[in-house]
Amino acid sequence: MSGNNKDQTSTLQSVVDQASAAISSGIASLTGNPSDQREADTKRATADAEHDLSHTAVKAGPFTANASGGVAKDDPNRSAGSWNQTVGSAKEAVGNLVGAEGLRQEGIRQNEEGKGQEAEGQVKDLGKGLHDRVGGTIGGAVAGLTGNEAQRTEAQRQHDEGKARQRGVEADLQKQAEQEQAKRNEI
Repeated sequence: MSGNNKDQTSTLQSVVDQASAAISSGIASLTGNPSDQREADTKRATADAEHDLSHTAVKAGPFTANASGGVAKDDPNRSAGSWNQTVGSAKEAVGNLVGAEGLRQEGIRQNEEGKGQEAEGQVKDLGKGLHDRVGGTIGGAVAGLTGNEAQRTEAQRQHDEGKARQRGVEADLQKQAEQEQAKRNEI
């Protein structure tokens, strides 16, 4: 089982703990010892909870926070793109309502432009998130070797911010997928 610290929400740690639980379960099956099986089941439940927690994020406007304590602000293109989609959809709807083909076409164009702008921001955030997570992990390892606690703390902050940035994009993509599915179900 992992330690009682921020790393408890690590996806990698949850994978290691799941593997440990599987091995323990196999041993328990071979020995037939109910105590070993309960311990394996507890390890598996803990690993599953760690995995779920490592993927948890809270979005509030352009900010994302995760269970590790990381907080990240969305790339400005994401907010601007979302706004352009909303305004474009409104123009399209009003154009349809009043029979103004020019306004409707302008709305369609603005909506599509907003989708591209939002996607560009998501790609930037995913890339920066990955960069920060890798950089933070490497920086933390170096700091651990040198014993530099301040550097280790900064590396952990960088890692957690990168993770929050990635989880924010994942949350938005999941929301978009659910909206698309709901639209298909309406048809």
